[in-house]
Amino acid sequence: MKNNQPAIRAEMYQGLQDALAAGENDSGTIGRRTILPSWYIGGPRDMYQRYQDAMALVQKYGKPDLFITMTCNPGWPEITNALKPGQTPSDRPDLTTRVFRAKYEQFKEDIFNRGVLGKVVAHVHVVEFQKRGLPHVHMLIILDEQDKLHTPEDYDRIVPAEIPDKNEEPELYNAVIKWMIHKPCGRQNRNAPCMKGGTCKKKYPKPFAPTTLQGNDSYPIYRRRDTGRLVCLDSKGDQMVDNRWVVPYNAWLLRKYDCHINVEICSSITSVKYLYKYVYKGPDQVPFEVIPGRKHDEIQKFVDARWVCAPEALWRIYKFSLNRIYPSVKRFQIHLPNKQHVTYYAHQSVTDVLNDDRNSRTMLTEFFSTNLSDVCARQYLYCEFPEHYRWIDSDKIWRRR
Repeated sequence: MKNNQPAIRAEMYQGLQDALAAGENDSGTIGRRTILPSWYIGGPRDMYQRYQDAMALVQKYGKPDLFITMTCNPGWPEITNALKPGQTPSDRPDLTTRVFRAKYEQFKEDIFNRGVLGKVVAHVHVVEFQKRGLPHVHMLIILDEQDKLHTPEDYDRIVPAEIPDKNEEPELYNAVIKWMIHKPCGRQNRNAPCMKGGTCKKKYPKPFAPTTLQGNDSYPIYRRRDTGRLVCLDSKGDQMVDNRWVVPYNAWLLRKYDCHINVEICSSITSVKYLYKYVYKGPDQVPFEVIPGRKHDEIQKFVDARWVCAPEALWRIYKFSLNRIYPSVKRFQIHLPNKQHVTYYAHQSVTDVLNDDRNSRTMLTEFFSTNLSDVCARQYLYCEFPEHYRWIDSDKIWRRR
């Protein structure tokens, strides 16, 4: 992309007409450079457009119902059994990457096709990589209207936040203690990574609550009864935890996958923007030096700031998907008359660019043209059009489905 920067230009159609009227026919001197296009996966424009795509799902299907985070377990038998003598999971990023992807594919099968949490009508998921190297995924789920969670009883059925009874459910008890306990912070450990300004960023320990209630920050206050059940996390007995330290989870998923799977209920529309911003927050970055006098170079800035761990490199080498949105979203062009952007090459003359009829046709102009020629098209709004017509980019026309 960087090697092709001098060859590609973009300008408004009206701007080219004005340039021609002013006597300028050399397109190489007109227009701005295309820097880091949106089709580069993980770039700033790509992330911004995906955020807009995800928000379009909210407009169509309503607010998300569940926010799920799944993290790789380096102790899975599929990983440990394949290690050679003396190796640790961090020595085999290829192994952890492939096993996590296989587990996640099965996870999606359970969520989307088997409907273990209810019928899913729309979803978004993004794969990220921690600085220590373990892959994890964030998933937003919108459920069918019949499976929506409306009452505290519905919340408790899907998402508990308590330590189970060790005698009745020993397997679930061990999984919760191992994966779903927020490590003690505050008075017990003031140097914990979650501490900021003397308090926990995640607001642990949570308050005891006899029943599940609606909170003031878009998340419910989960039921955390004061049962007197304490669990010791270390041999010295310094780290004692109770239900106030439990991270919300789903019992069925936690038992099956034996890894950290945080399940949160999105109970208010005010949580939507934060959740989507969190999903598409961008890649990990590192500080870099600012050198005065250097020309603005978005590609070099992106490369300099990017921090790529070994599992992410392997994930991309294997060509595994980094994100997915369902149903797919079609991005529409909106512009004033003759204000659409036109992409062309520097060696083309302005006259040739303007004489190309394709440059004057866009999704919006052809929407109006289709309405003139097709009576059936007149009953649909612009945003409803792709459900009944599909855009043929090679011919720049709308064709009925």
